[in-house]
Amino acid sequence: MKNKFISPLVCGFGASVLTVVPGLKEVGCCLIIPFAAGLSLFLYQKSNKSTENISGKQAVIFGLLTGVFFALFAAFFELLFTAIFKTNDFVKSLPEVEIAFRSFAPQNLLDEVFKIYKSMARDIRTTGFSLSYIIYFFIATSFTSLIFGLIGGLLGMAFINRKSKNKLN
Repeated sequence: MKNKFISPLVCGFGASVLTVVPGLKEVGCCLIIPFAAGLSLFLYQKSNKSTENISGKQAVIFGLLTGVFFALFAAFFELLFTAIFKTNDFVKSLPEVEIAFRSFAPQNLLDEVFKIYKSMARDIRTTGFSLSYIIYFFIATSFTSLIFGLIGGLLGMAFINRKSKNKLN
C-alpha cells in the first residue's frame, strides 16, 4: 500500500476548499465529504494500477482519513477567514439561535451556554480569533466528517467493486 495517505489528503483538502464556496457549505457534510471519500478510494486504486476489489477495512480507513483531513483543512480555512473578516456564520447566527433555544430549554442552563457563546463571538469580533471557537468548530466538524467520510468510503467501495465486477463479466 504505497502512498495510501496521498489520495485522502488531496480529497480532504479539495472537499474543504469546496465547502468554503457559499451555497456548497450547506451540503458539505452530506454530499461533498462522502463523494471525496469515495473518490480517494478510486484515485488510490488508479494510482496503484490495481484491479483488486476494495476491502471493507480499506474503505473504512480511507473514509476516516478523508474525514480527518477534511476537518483539519476546514478548521484551518475557518480560522483564516475568521481572522481576516472578524466574523463568521457563528457570529451572524448567534442572536437567532439564542431566540430559538430560549423558547424550549431550561433558562439557567442556557444562560451559561450563551455566556460562553457570546464570549466566543466577542473575541471573534474584536481580535478575529477565539481558541474556544476553533476547538469547538474542529470537534464538531471532525465528528460529522468522520461519520460521512466513513459512509462515503463504504459507498465508494460498493461502487468501485460493482464496477470492477461488471467489467469482468
